[in-house]
Amino acid sequence: MHKILWAALLSTASATSAFAQDAKPASDATVAAQRSVATQLPAEDGRDLDFADRGFLGSLSDPIITNKDGKPVWNLGAYDWMADGQSPDTVNPSLWRHMGLLRKHGLYALTDNVWQVRGFDVSNMTVIKGQTGWIIIDPLTSRDTAAAALKLVNEKLGTRPVTAVIYSHSHGDHFGGVRGIINEADVKAGKVQIIAPEHFLAETASENVMAGPAMGRRATFQFGSNLTPGPQGQMGSGIGKGIGGGDITLIPPTIDIRKTGELREVDGVTLEFQMVPHTEAPAEMNVYMPAARTFLAAEIATCSLHNILTPRGAKVRDALSWSVFLNEAVNLYGERSDVIASSHCWPRFGQSEVKGWLAGQRDNYRYLHDQTVRMMNNGMTQAEIAEVLKAPPAIGDQWFNKGYYGTYSHNSKAIYQYYLGWYDAVPANLNPHPPEVRAAKMVAALGGAKKVLAEARKAMKAGDYRWSSDLLNQLVFAEPKNAEGRALLADSYEQQGYQSESAIWRNMFLTGARELRAGMKAGINAQSIDMISAIPTGLLLDSVSTRLDPNVIGNATLALNFVISDRKETAKVTVGNSVMFSEMGQVHAAPMVTVTGPRQLFLALLFLKMPAAQLQAAGLKIEGDRAAIEKLQAALDPMPGAFNIVEP
Repeated sequence: MHKILWAALLSTASATSAFAQDAKPASDATVAAQRSVATQLPAEDGRDLDFADRGFLGSLSDPIITNKDGKPVWNLGAYDWMADGQSPDTVNPSLWRHMGLLRKHGLYALTDNVWQVRGFDVSNMTVIKGQTGWIIIDPLTSRDTAAAALKLVNEKLGTRPVTAVIYSHSHGDHFGGVRGIINEADVKAGKVQIIAPEHFLAETASENVMAGPAMGRRATFQFGSNLTPGPQGQMGSGIGKGIGGGDITLIPPTIDIRKTGELREVDGVTLEFQMVPHTEAPAEMNVYMPAARTFLAAEIATCSLHNILTPRGAKVRDALSWSVFLNEAVNLYGERSDVIASSHCWPRFGQSEVKGWLAGQRDNYRYLHDQTVRMMNNGMTQAEIAEVLKAPPAIGDQWFNKGYYGTYSHNSKAIYQYYLGWYDAVPANLNPHPPEVRAAKMVAALGGAKKVLAEARKAMKAGDYRWSSDLLNQLVFAEPKNAEGRALLADSYEQQGYQSESAIWRNMFLTGARELRAGMKAGINAQSIDMISAIPTGLLLDSVSTRLDPNVIGNATLALNFVISDRKETAKVTVGNSVMFSEMGQVHAAPMVTVTGPRQLFLALLFLKMPAAQLQAAGLKIEGDRAAIEKLQAALDPMPGAFNIVEP
């Protein structure tokens, strides 16, 4: 049964998947835009190249990382074609420079007894030498890339066991590879500690299970998972190369960190933690290594402006708190650190670099926050603020503050949303028609499809791709099968992708173009069975309730008891008024049905919707009215798959 679940639910994203190549060259307008960008870039001082190369100890001889079945899941050399060439017309010159640094891969020494493996995934694995083994911070996204990274560590530094794992925060690229470096039996036996910030599992469930299907689909756009790396394709993610394929895994933490300044001795090494919740992740912490005078800033400071609200979707982050925590890091660790690193990108060396890097990003987030709020309080809307808000030169001319990942445009809208929500107070926007209806009316009002196409072509000839996309998006939503409109919209998206400094804006535009031309293809799916297995049962049942279809359940009332035998758990499940409530540790005195069995069978029942009779044959015990559980099961939406984004 476990194998059935695994096959049905685990992530199938592949770093090598791609649609057919239909890319067009850069237009004259795009060429002019790229040349203009090149003249406005800050002076190159060589520091980033020095820091990105410093401490290099080597990489794997074979660049292809495969899973247990021999299927490639990661290519270390995916960007070797860049070499030392000049930026092509289809890539923003600033992004080209940035990706030239991010493409580096291998094992790097940070200082005595501290190393990083970079370029083996979108994130970095940090390695600390303990008294008896390795302490690993952030074991990448997948079992396979993590195992390959540890293999490199052992090859270069000598084989040692992993004695502790630290999850810096609740995003999959910082815990998903854990089973590639340790096994759960050693954790249960007390041989390996797993340390995480408090509320880690709850926030992991919220993002990766509760909202996982929608986020996974949107992530195919953000990370360009169906694009091939190349001058007309994917150019990384702004904070790393991309998301690798392979199994996303999770072993629950054994130790929670709850306060800033908390000290822990881990395998003979003293570590100090800074809690930074509701910044880049709802549950997040930084790690300071006093003996090494090294500060790991997790993901609140990287080589790029980050996202206050990621395009893939997440809870809106608190930009003000983000700047406050960065200021706290300056005060607590600036004078005590000679090296600063993060869980993405390359490190920086020297006390002045540590303080300057933290303070510069602190000022960036504070400026973003304060100026957005100032304009908001003067009556400006999200779109109006996003159009005019730019970083001042003192902030924006620092390479690490540029928008390779997050952008001022998207982040200012997110800050507005954090305080005021999506509604801009214009009554016309309070209850507009849904996109398809609005599109049909808009196209008719403009004079029909031919008129829209003519206006769009005029806009594209002038290089106004924002307007052409706006027009053509209306046409495609009004007439999805209009081949000329789809093709032209794809061309418009593509040129905007070429011009984007943000890697993820590039990915989203180019993925939109690719789907208009070649159709939809699923990519990243965050819902691996291993992650679901590690989530507390109560949180899983809350996720199940979000799939209850009121049109199917109707006015039915149900009283069910679940007994999860292998975890010695009980759950009281009540359905009424088209709502499902579950209460852990409780039972109905007179249930309609009691279902007993191991949690894997409950996952099959509620997530895969396998027939109750079939599961009974596999060992699930159903006492009472089986029709009650079958009625609940029938009312649950199937696990969501891919859905349309660039067309209705």
